[in-house]
Amino acid sequence: MKVLIIGGTGSIGPCVVRELAGEGHSLTLFNRGRSQSELAEAVTTIVGDRKGLLSFKAELRRANPEVILDMCAFRERDLLDVMNVFKGMARRVVAISSQDVYRNNEILWKLVEGDPDPPPFTEESRLRTTCYIARSRAKSHDDFFYQYEKMEVERVVMNDDEISGTVLRLPMVYGPGDGAHRMFPYLKRVDDGRPAILVGQSAGRWLWTRGYIEDVAHAIVLAVVDARAAGRIYNVGEPEPLSELDWIGNIGKAAGWSGEIVIVPDELMPRHLQMGLDWRCHLVADTSRIRSELGYKEELTTEVRFDRSVRWERANPPAEIDSALFDYEAEDRCLERIRGHESGHCSNCQDE
Repeated sequence: MKVLIIGGTGSIGPCVVRELAGEGHSLTLFNRGRSQSELAEAVTTIVGDRKGLLSFKAELRRANPEVILDMCAFRERDLLDVMNVFKGMARRVVAISSQDVYRNNEILWKLVEGDPDPPPFTEESRLRTTCYIARSRAKSHDDFFYQYEKMEVERVVMNDDEISGTVLRLPMVYGPGDGAHRMFPYLKRVDDGRPAILVGQSAGRWLWTRGYIEDVAHAIVLAVVDARAAGRIYNVGEPEPLSELDWIGNIGKAAGWSGEIVIVPDELMPRHLQMGLDWRCHLVADTSRIRSELGYKEELTTEVRFDRSVRWERANPPAEIDSALFDYEAEDRCLERIRGHESGHCSNCQDE
């Protein structure tokens, strides 16, 4: 099969490229060329910025792809350009979306009021009523966060009259290559020799569907190569969501940590650890559809996934670290006060 991948060199992309190339598919990558593919000899690369996708129309059409895998469509315009370029040629477009499209995300971030929807979410569950929920993090109108909206991407890819669409709603992705370093805040505390990690009472119970990076890549490959995925939307992720307590515990176990997790009343958490989220809103997806229709399943045990992830994170820490997020003096004061409460000498733990 001829596959054109838009992106393909980020966190998940290299895993997808390796698997598709290993299966013998003909691959063309369109990206900015900032990261060298590990399989440079097995793929054709067209270097360009997707913002100028239309100017590469002739070159892209010469690749004659049957399926387009768009791994970095973040707004409506991105997919409209893809449909424009490949009409009359490609059979299908597979777009990477996110489980942030579900309604609970806007309540979690306190953008709207209301009671959260009970988990798990199927692909037919209610979506957000609020668009551009990441704009509060944007520094300008040109910022990624200002323009990001996966609901727009889904609408375009699933409603084109000529090209079939497939949407994959990804979970929180972790593992080797995770550019967001989702394990780092806890692993740094472990490697800094912290005797205890503090977690708020509500946050500790919070559930979130996660997915190991190689497993998520495999799900994407299945959706690309299997024609049964046409016209379908799939949740991707591990079948059993981890609570934040379990997430921390698995990281600590893989890292050989002998400390303890201390549950703190929400109002007593140090300020730098207060996220201001509505922890009633679990983000749990039902992933049974992709398992039953495409035969998706995880290949590795939990222990192996966390071991590999911890080893990679230790070898590849973030280039920049916000020291304000690691105020150990405040955490020690909080821990002392919690211990004082347990021994009958209670004091307010929140920083003054």
